[in-house]
Amino acid sequence: MANIQLRNVTKSYGAAHVIKGVDLDIRRGEFMVFVGPSGCGKSTLLRLISGLETITSGDLLFDGQRVNNVLPSKRGIAMVFQSYALYPHMTVYDNMAFGMKLAGSSRAEQDARVRKAARMLQIEHLLDRLPKQLSGGQRQRVAIGRAITRDPRVFLFDEPLSNLDAALRVATRLEIAKLHHEMSDVTMIYVTHDQVEAMTLADRICVLRDGRVEQVGTPTELYERPGNIFVAGFIGSPKMNFLRGRFAAEHACHTLGVRSEHIDVVAEGEGPWTGRVVHTEDLGSDNYLFVDLGAEEPVIVRQPGKVAIHEGAVVTLRPKAGMLHRFDEDGLPVQRPLAAE
Repeated sequence: MANIQLRNVTKSYGAAHVIKGVDLDIRRGEFMVFVGPSGCGKSTLLRLISGLETITSGDLLFDGQRVNNVLPSKRGIAMVFQSYALYPHMTVYDNMAFGMKLAGSSRAEQDARVRKAARMLQIEHLLDRLPKQLSGGQRQRVAIGRAITRDPRVFLFDEPLSNLDAALRVATRLEIAKLHHEMSDVTMIYVTHDQVEAMTLADRICVLRDGRVEQVGTPTELYERPGNIFVAGFIGSPKMNFLRGRFAAEHACHTLGVRSEHIDVVAEGEGPWTGRVVHTEDLGSDNYLFVDLGAEEPVIVRQPGKVAIHEGAVVTLRPKAGMLHRFDEDGLPVQRPLAAE
């Protein structure tokens, strides 16, 4: 495994500055997830770590050794892409063994590693098949298995589940989580735009925006104690509700934030906010109410289970005590959390 340090790392393409002075420590054996909006630089940062892109300035260290100019093949990394990148004319077995063949490993070592990886990923029965005979989820597991056989210090995943349907994403996400537990000595870095993947897989999450790090922390830290209004709005699904104007003024801030599960529907007169339900979403286990309070956009209220509240109903809302977040004009926390008044 490797401890990875980025020190004021930048990446430019001519006049376009994509990565703008990133400082980040990734611990040995950690599962770090990069998240952020499209174009924020998360995949570029992953490629800088892999060596597929050159660093414009700054230092990249593996276990204290500068690796800026070290070839990708010498960094001890294995990368899994969203496109699988399997050789179509090779069987699953040969795809998984190919990297070891190039490295000059013995046939016995190749066979042992391929079969061990196949057992871990439950694809032993697929070793004689060609990629075209596999489902998308099976192909991605083969791509992960090929990475495992290289016995890397670092695993890099670039949105590996984005081409899969919802059911396969869940199944393959579980495989990756199990892989992390079974290979706890390997550092893993994972790029995704999917909230659920980030929150369920990560030991820590690095939130990126416009080529800069906004906040690094555990999923719980980022969800409960966001360092600024961008992180508060990006982490969590649905995103945090933001209220300005008179709602924020009542709590002495520029923007008031509250998550959907921290708002209760109460009897008339028992809460500070009243509005009309303009839309409902029934997800089976939960219902989401979209309530027009006269703010810039409807407030989303999560109600567990089935609720008998329909579009057009007038409801009274009360935020839970201690669950309000206050932000100043610069989007920084004033005090978090603040008891509801």
